[in-house]
Parts: sequence; C-alpha cells; structure tokens
Amino acid sequence: MTAATTLAAPNAPDGYRIQAKESGFAQMIGPIYQRVGDDGRQSLGFRIEAKHLNNSMSLHGGMIQGFADMAWGRVISIERSINWVTIRLVCDFLAGATLGEFVEGAGEIAGEADGIFTVRGRIWCGTRTLAVGTGLFKGFQTREARPGERAFKG
Repeated sequence: MTAATTLAAPNAPDGYRIQAKESGFAQMIGPIYQRVGDDGRQSLGFRIEAKHLNNSMSLHGGMIQGFADMAWGRVISIERSINWVTIRLVCDFLAGATLGEFVEGAGEIAGEADGIFTVRGRIWCGTRTLAVGTGLFKGFQTREARPGERAFKG
C-alpha cells in the first residue's frame, strides 16, 4: 500500500475525507474517501459515478468487489502496519445501488495464522447491505505505522 494524504471531501457524508493515493487503480475508480469513527474504526467510501455502472445502470459487481478488496484488506494495514496482497476474496451480493449514492465498506480481522489474515467484511449504502464476504490476505512486509494506523502490540 502507498502513503496517503487526506483532503476535505465536499461530495461525501460528514466525517469522510478524500484519500489521495499514488495507486493507479484507486485513482481510476476514485475518488476514494476515508473516515475514522469515534471508536477508531476506519471505513472507506465512494460516490457512485457513471463510470461505476453496469448496462442496467446499477453499481457494477466488479466495482463492488474491487472496492471490497481495498476496504476489507485495509484493516490489516490499520491494525498491524503490514503490507498485504489478496489471496482470495469471496463476495455475496445482496442489494444494488444507483448513480449518486454513497457506498461504504469496512472489514475486521477474524483470524491470523502464518502471516495469512482472514477478514470479514461488509459493503453498504445507507441502511442497505450491498455485499458481505470474507477475504484471505497474505501479509508480506511489516513496516513503521503510518498516520492513522494503530501500533500493534502482539
């Protein structure tokens, strides 16, 4: 993962800040926003634009899954300060979303063994859950905690 900076986010709900990343993929699908809750948990979000739609004018499943990969794997960066790659991502699609809606996502570490993290995640839009699932992520490099990450003591 690359270093990120945050800027004001006029196109996002309160508490979200735009996340400027060097990643080409995030720039292509973004802007991506981040929020840190009162409990310290972080979520990512994006506003649905025309580029995110399928032929039925609904949020494309590929966008949901690509966003899930970032939003769910991010918990490893936040809680462990470890760079990671995705091994497997399983998504169950439960509802749709349309142009102009704001989509959010977050994950939680459910298990860790031999540098492989199991993460449970959810993608939502308002009160609707769009997708749930799990991911397996391989941690490959411990690094210094970045701003907003927790120092892991384990």
